[in-house]
Amino acid sequence: MLKNKTILFALLVTLCTLNLRAQNHGSKNNIDTLVNSYMAIKSALIANNGTAAHYKANEMFNILKSQPDKGLSKDQRKVLIDYIDRLLDDGRLINESTDADEQRVHFATLSKNMYHLLKGLKANTYPIYEQYCPMKKTYWLSKKKVIENPYYNDYSKMLNCGNVTETLAPAK
Repeated sequence: MLKNKTILFALLVTLCTLNLRAQNHGSKNNIDTLVNSYMAIKSALIANNGTAAHYKANEMFNILKSQPDKGLSKDQRKVLIDYIDRLLDDGRLINESTDADEQRVHFATLSKNMYHLLKGLKANTYPIYEQYCPMKKTYWLSKKKVIENPYYNDYSKMLNCGNVTETLAPAK
């Protein structure tokens, strides 16, 4: 049974890696792919789906392990070096659980580190909105201004709790 689970896990990791390589083919840099992976984790937490967040964190981990500096300038690489270990730790901690409430604790740190990375890189190709939850006193990032709060598991009551605090403009 353990051997079957190991084989299944290896197959899943291989498929995710192939999928990421296909997504990265032809892209200028891997930052959009990294941001998309972050956004997928956030969406999973909004849906209170710890299993999906677990798998999306694994995808993010793979992106960070395979040429995350593709297409970045020397100065941007320095910024990435400052944050890559933190992002790897955040992704690993989210990946180690399938409990969405536990993952949200680590997502708060991931959000903080992603914000600082993206602000320093200035490489995003679309606006990214930093959003704040006053009840939890923590932040997250979004591709849209509409608030969808990932920090609550009661989708109906707290989904729209929060506000936009900053907009990271797309790189020119």
